[in-house]
Amino acid sequence: MLQLSGPHLPDPDARYGPFPQPPLGAGHLSVEFAPEPSAVRQARAQVRRQLEGWGLAERGEVADVAELLVGELATNALVHAESRFRLTLFAAHGVLRCEVADGERRVPRVLEAGTGESGRGMFLVDALAQRWGCHRDGPGKTVWFELGTCGSDGCGRRQP
Repeated sequence: MLQLSGPHLPDPDARYGPFPQPPLGAGHLSVEFAPEPSAVRQARAQVRRQLEGWGLAERGEVADVAELLVGELATNALVHAESRFRLTLFAAHGVLRCEVADGERRVPRVLEAGTGESGRGMFLVDALAQRWGCHRDGPGKTVWFELGTCGSDGCGRRQP
């Protein structure tokens, strides 16, 4: 079973706030979804299609994990923000960055993975992503996570 250790709030380092645009030739996608239950399924399917198009669906478990975690962030946007949300994907330099922006300003927290039917989304993000964080922008926030895409240890990790 996955265990938490240490503080579990978004990455506080300002260097990991808004992510710069990837260089020319890198992958980028941004799609807005209506606040309806089918939006989560649509967002997950969009992630799968895009990663297949970029040739990343065959890279280990990247597509499966990205699809799962985007589903969790999209669900949080629908449940807590009750607003439209924007899914943005960036793929460059061995990193896949997935962002979900919504109209709620509250920063997500990682809860212990108990036996309840809800509350495990950010626990999964914290456990499976190489790094994640949140920044407020305008009236809402953007929650993001990163996964390595080259299949080797340390792939996609920033050097200190």
